[in-house]
Amino acid sequence: MAPIVVHNSLKPGAPVPFVPKDEGKVSWYACGPTTYDLSHLGHARNYVSTDIIRRVLMHHFGFKVNFVMNYTDIDDKIIIKARRNRLLELEKDKPYSPEQIRGLVFKTFVAYADSNLPLLLSAGDAAGLDENNYQERKETAYGHVLAGGTLSGEGKPSDPEAKVKMHLNNMDSAAQSLKAGSSFEGAEEILLPYLDSLYKETLDTSDQTIFTNLTQAMERAFRDDMEALNVLPPDAVTRVTEYVPRIVTFVEQVIKKGFAYEASGSVYFDIAAFEKAGNTYARLRPESKNDKSLQEEGEGSLSKTLEGKKRSGDFALWKRSKPGEPCWPSPWGAGRPGWHIECSVMASDKLGDQMDIHSGGIDLAFPHHDNELAQSEAYFHECDKGEHTWVKYFLHMGHLSILGSKMSKSLKNFQTIQDALATTYTSRNMRIVFLMGRWNDGVEISPDMRKQADNWETTLDNFFTNIKAKLSEAAGMLTDGVKDLSLAATKGGLFEELKQAKTDVDAALRNSFDTFTAMQIILRLVRDANIHMNDRAAEPNLQAVEAVARWVTKIVGVFGLDAGAAPPYEGLGWTSASSAAAANVDPQTAVKPYATVFSKVKGEVEAFGLSDTSVQTLLEQQAPESEFTELEKAGERDTERLALPFIRATSRLRDELRAIVSSATPLEPKTKQAVLALSDRIRDYDLTDLGVQLDDQTDKPSLVKFVPAAKLIAAREEKAALLAEKARQKEEARKAREKADEEKWAKAKVTAQDLFRSDAKYQEWDTQGLPTKLADGNAVPKSQLKKLTKEWEKQKKLHEEYLTKFGPGA
Repeated sequence: MAPIVVHNSLKPGAPVPFVPKDEGKVSWYACGPTTYDLSHLGHARNYVSTDIIRRVLMHHFGFKVNFVMNYTDIDDKIIIKARRNRLLELEKDKPYSPEQIRGLVFKTFVAYADSNLPLLLSAGDAAGLDENNYQERKETAYGHVLAGGTLSGEGKPSDPEAKVKMHLNNMDSAAQSLKAGSSFEGAEEILLPYLDSLYKETLDTSDQTIFTNLTQAMERAFRDDMEALNVLPPDAVTRVTEYVPRIVTFVEQVIKKGFAYEASGSVYFDIAAFEKAGNTYARLRPESKNDKSLQEEGEGSLSKTLEGKKRSGDFALWKRSKPGEPCWPSPWGAGRPGWHIECSVMASDKLGDQMDIHSGGIDLAFPHHDNELAQSEAYFHECDKGEHTWVKYFLHMGHLSILGSKMSKSLKNFQTIQDALATTYTSRNMRIVFLMGRWNDGVEISPDMRKQADNWETTLDNFFTNIKAKLSEAAGMLTDGVKDLSLAATKGGLFEELKQAKTDVDAALRNSFDTFTAMQIILRLVRDANIHMNDRAAEPNLQAVEAVARWVTKIVGVFGLDAGAAPPYEGLGWTSASSAAAANVDPQTAVKPYATVFSKVKGEVEAFGLSDTSVQTLLEQQAPESEFTELEKAGERDTERLALPFIRATSRLRDELRAIVSSATPLEPKTKQAVLALSDRIRDYDLTDLGVQLDDQTDKPSLVKFVPAAKLIAAREEKAALLAEKARQKEEARKAREKADEEKWAKAKVTAQDLFRSDAKYQEWDTQGLPTKLADGNAVPKSQLKKLTKEWEKQKKLHEEYLTKFGPGA
């Protein structure tokens, strides 16, 4: 059997063999969210892709995974967001007059433009900008960026252009606020940084609720998002604020080993000392080692004024807290942890001096993960023993981009997970999009990618629905079906294709969890199974198709595509929402809607008083209640299976009604109309509203399919809307024809001799009514007279039609 290989950021290039330190076990630390805002689709990409790999390791390869994730509940972004929220609340409580509010908003409007959008301001004319000339200045200064160009005029748009658009959006809202009147509403984004610059040092940050109110709310929202996306919860969760004393101890140890130094109340990692001791810095991204912009971003926007660094690349392990920032006691004075040290301490506490996997988004590789590695390996460093390996495999999820820029909270070019699930995606559909790419590649969600994902899901939906219906038709749903999926090659045909698909999917997942290839293999197999199942030239082997369906069910379960399923995923098809909801419901209660429909339909059929013996036999012999009772006694709790006796009984009655209408025995017109109406209602309303679709078949009972009721109802409403639109268009066409006829005969009523006599362009006519002189006294030109003669002849013929249709004197 081939080994598992994985792309490891510590060893760029081809995938390397995956060999955990303990056989059969995997220790894994994942960088969790910074809890200062709602999570967006970029986070979904990271955490869903991480979840897929975790599930594959656990449920396909059989590893026991210890998965640890952190919540960063204090850092520069959290401090700024929480502090600004509090300052805005305080500002709104001040007794400002309307004029004062407008003056403050206008002042911040100009200041924001000066800081972030300098091209809006003419040289030395900052005071000239206002809400009235803003749009004109925006188009002049940044119209090329808004149209898809770049600031420099070269290359493709990226983060700088996205940032400009973000600032312009903030200015747009503020301009509207100024035009609307004296209110802070709409101007918050430009007002917040201004208030922070004025009052940040006045807040009493010993009141930690300023920060915890925000982080706890965002942590709850993140957990809800992950549950909605069917992401497995971590085995252990850590929070920075719960680890501050251990962070202090960790930093002390790094100082003691000579790899950090204190300066002005802060502690910095000494990269030079680390490298001098034989260690390697920036192992993940050596090319970014001296990138000052990334170094500054890694330190945080509140840390630009920290003093005492020996070298610009040295990074903070502990930061001296300034007024307006939270703080904890330490040997170096009141301060707070640096960003990178948090994960080092928490991961080491939970997983020891070495872990198998560390993961996160690719944007964290430098400086965050490189700094994590350095300070952790410094902590565990032992002289004369070489470099310490803190992480064996670093997995970086490719980021999600939009219009060429990384989806980012800081750029405000994101769609939240909550909004995406409410308007654009289902959890399953979003996961399919990510499965159809490779986890370590960047993703830009395009219409084509969405279409491929939709088609993949629809293909499987239909396959599961159809095989269940076929098995039900053959009474196979009431058996255990094919349980043994270790099929012999000698069975050939679809069985052989299944065997090959199993081998190919396993090989794809062993190749760095290549779900893109696995998804294509599954799709091909399902399409082949559909062809086999629907082959009219040969009797399909439903056992083979069922075997395919059960194996596909298992794999999509492993991938996390069925939120209602649980390992070892031995069912058939998607777990029905109704069955999942009814799992703990009394069977009698669960099937009551289906039993009610049958009872209602039976009563209506009896009321017809039909003499047909087949109908009377069905009415007398059908006993769905008995079938249901036997299933209930056998311990069946699946709502669909329990409801099947009532659905089949209802469907059979409908089939007989349809047969009677089509038979040679005539029915009274009124009865026939009522029977047809009932037949349609059973199919289109009674059963549709319960999530049951009936497919009519020639010379066979209708095929019973379970389809989500919402989907069937939507299709019914769409069909009704199309029919209504068709009827509307037909009626409009009828009215247009009537109008055209009215206009035609109104014109036809006029004789050819009178056609031109009322036209002021002419003053003389011949005996037939053809113009001879124009209004100015000139003779009608020959070319014009030729045209008028044709019109005269046409009118003569039209008037003759009129006389024929309506008669003289009409």
